[in-house]
Amino acid sequence: MSFADVNGIKIAYDDTGSGEPVLLVMGTAASGRVWHLHQVPALTEAGYRVVTFDNRGISPAPPGFTIDDLVADTAGLIEQLGLGPCRVVGTSMGAQVAAELALTRPELVSRAVLMATRGRPDAMRATMGAAERALRDSGVELPACYEAVLRAVQNLSPRTLNDDFRIQDWLDVFEMSPTAWTPGVRAQLRLDIIESRLEAYRAIRVPCLVIGFADDLRLPPHLAREVAEAIPGARYVEIEDCGHYGYLERPDAVNEALVTFFAAGHV
Repeated sequence: MSFADVNGIKIAYDDTGSGEPVLLVMGTAASGRVWHLHQVPALTEAGYRVVTFDNRGISPAPPGFTIDDLVADTAGLIEQLGLGPCRVVGTSMGAQVAAELALTRPELVSRAVLMATRGRPDAMRATMGAAERALRDSGVELPACYEAVLRAVQNLSPRTLNDDFRIQDWLDVFEMSPTAWTPGVRAQLRLDIIESRLEAYRAIRVPCLVIGFADDLRLPPHLAREVAEAIPGARYVEIEDCGHYGYLERPDAVNEALVTFFAAGHV
């Protein structure tokens, strides 16, 4: 792991492989190292240089930051490492960062993939976010086994939840590696969409692939489809039998979609 000084903070990052660069942007409360389980090996095997990093909040930073700060951090890292224009992949909060980057700094992005994303607020997501923030701000510590069950139900598909062998592995992992609710991670919870960005996304000219996960409870695929419909020329792919953690639950399908889309950018 290396560190880059960007916008007054130290961002932890990993730089793997060689070839044309791909930058992977993780979602809320997760380290960039999560990408190394499945996506980094597949992309390096396909001949890409892959950079992963810890968003502000995972990398230590003062509280009170915004999505714009995360976009600026991502742009700063691309510039400091000389990656641009590069392929950018984001999931969940990371997809919002990637979309805003493609909109505001298109010279840094050659192609963008937005997974498990949305472009507008809605009642259920707003309530889920408020409830999560209230829980974490209350100081209540849930038992690790309960956190594991909650995480599984919110992020995995019924196919996995109903498979005794597979779900037991997931539950064991979740219980042994609970989310660390640091002040930085709690600050990430406040980065909610408060007004629609769909009209703004109509100005994106970077080639985009939007991936929805069919059983995603956190960000249902109809919200991702709206983003694809807003971005001119964007492609939409929906992957079955996976929830919000689709890149972990069905990595082969996700990786195939990434490599196929990226290959279309070769000249």
